[in-house]
Amino acid sequence: MSAIDPTTGPCPCGRTDRRDKPIGYALCCGRYLDDFENTPAPDAESLMRSRYSAFVLERAEYLLATWYVSKRPASIEFEPGIKWLGLDIRSRSVLDADHAEVEFVARQRSSTGTATRLHERSRFVREGDRWYYLDGDLQQPLA
Repeated sequence: MSAIDPTTGPCPCGRTDRRDKPIGYALCCGRYLDDFENTPAPDAESLMRSRYSAFVLERAEYLLATWYVSKRPASIEFEPGIKWLGLDIRSRSVLDADHAEVEFVARQRSSTGTATRLHERSRFVREGDRWYYLDGDLQQPLA
């Protein structure tokens, strides 16, 4: 992680307010990551954004807890030296009261300087008052 603490400034997910000003971590994804038991993400997009922030902050416990149980891996390993560069939400679709999709592009740079883009259409499911990441389809880059 970088020397700058992302939990004290703008949220890593890049969400902005109505005036296009960055929202702080504590008021954005921080409330979900730091109080998982009592503060579930209210919708699929908020869960997607909080999971991105969890990757930036290397919070494996949150990622595992928000992964749908039948699809959840046993553990998560973070690649050393990855720098997350930003998240772009391309689209969001509410399919019904308990199913939604979010298409996003997350950009990162490896320790060797190689930049990559992860473009995915993610599926989410809600059980009770909590949304979970189910799975996703990677989107191929345009030629």
